[in-house]
Amino acid sequence: MSRPYRVDTHQHIVPPDYARWIHGKGIRPGGVGLPPWSERSALKFMDRHNVQTAILSLSTPGVYFGDASEARQRAREVNEYSAQVAAARPERFGFFATLTLPDLEGALAEARYGLDILHADGIVLLANNDGRYLGDPGFEPLLEFLHHRRAVVFVHPGELPAPPVPGIPGFTADFMLDTTRAAISLVLSGALEKYPGIKFILAHAGGFVPYIAYRILLTMLNDQDLAIGALAALIDKNQSILRRFYYDVALSASPAALPSLLEVADPGRILYGTDFPFAPSPAIDILNMQYENYPLDPALRAAIDRGNAMALFPRLTEDAG
Repeated sequence: MSRPYRVDTHQHIVPPDYARWIHGKGIRPGGVGLPPWSERSALKFMDRHNVQTAILSLSTPGVYFGDASEARQRAREVNEYSAQVAAARPERFGFFATLTLPDLEGALAEARYGLDILHADGIVLLANNDGRYLGDPGFEPLLEFLHHRRAVVFVHPGELPAPPVPGIPGFTADFMLDTTRAAISLVLSGALEKYPGIKFILAHAGGFVPYIAYRILLTMLNDQDLAIGALAALIDKNQSILRRFYYDVALSASPAALPSLLEVADPGRILYGTDFPFAPSPAIDILNMQYENYPLDPALRAAIDRGNAMALFPRLTEDAG
């Protein structure tokens, strides 16, 4: 087998204490059980799929369940555990620090601790936090902080703030809509314009964003401040505000999804991702096979597999050296 080379920006960590806590609450994230995780199983998976480095993140449901004090304690535990894993093998693992939104004060404190003390590679935020999306005015102090820190922010979906549909797990479609709502919230709130220092990664190819890109642009026409940009993008896709997002291809590298993503995204902002261990291994096998057989320009494939992430996370170049 050739030497691993990919950078997986969408791989999850499930710390054992966190897993016991979530199981104790009877929570099934996305309508499925919390998967087992270990460093050994992650490395075995990574070697099998030619992944050199994985940037680990906590998935939904995060740490906030109405009690800010509890959320702060759990976020700290998760972040310190993740930091230990990354520090032991910096060439194989990095991590996104977990925050406590909608607890803003706790989120700011944990962002500082994660970035300054634990040396996190970025921040992971759920698309909605207790029903509030990332463009919410109340979250602006956090966005301003992350802007000044030039932070990478991984946006991962969670449970929709709406009743579930019986028989349809949340990960099937709700997750995609949740990410889409977060992206639109950031666009319509003006956050992308005000805080350009933040490098937002949208999970799962941005949910429905590529497919409904023109609907988003048409919605922007209703806002005088956004209308000129929308008109420019309708004429020339290279001017689209949607090209400012980064997108990972986790569970989305299929012949049905890739064409839309490639049409909408900046090719320099598409990242490889797997969604391990939440995605079943057979599903990752099939999607990887489809991705590897998809007719991509070799330079673009190399950029998605590794180059774009190396530019986004410069410390990986240092560790590789």
